[in-house]
Amino acid sequence: MNKIIEANKKLNIKDIEEFEEKYNIVLPVQYKNFLLKYNGGYPEFFCFKISKEQGENIVNTFYGIGNEDDNLEQSWEYLEDILPEGFIPIADDPSGNQICLGILGQYIGKIYFFIHDVCNDKKMNNMIFLANGFDSFFNNLY
Repeated sequence: MNKIIEANKKLNIKDIEEFEEKYNIVLPVQYKNFLLKYNGGYPEFFCFKISKEQGENIVNTFYGIGNEDDNLEQSWEYLEDILPEGFIPIADDPSGNQICLGILGQYIGKIYFFIHDVCNDKKMNNMIFLANGFDSFFNNLY
């Protein structure tokens, strides 16, 4: 089981609800539980496989809510017009690519890898499926 070795400032459920209300979204329960426990930070195990063609990569940091350096709110506001609709960035790799969480429709709760330097038309051509849920992705990092 993975854990965060350098977590951000603790949150409470009210902090998460305020974030959801501000952006008119509902975060999946698995991800809320992660935020309540760690509020982002640096994972102990950080490697993951993107795909057979793309190979492996690493998670640099998971974003947190609040005035953290790696802030979920700032990251989403910066990437909102770039990401396909229905996704929020929850972590990055050292190159600025994003690990994203689905928050709408058929993508709710699913984890995708967003390649930022692929021609982007806000479609799914630069999104690669990674996991069916946050816990699966986080706990399978190695």
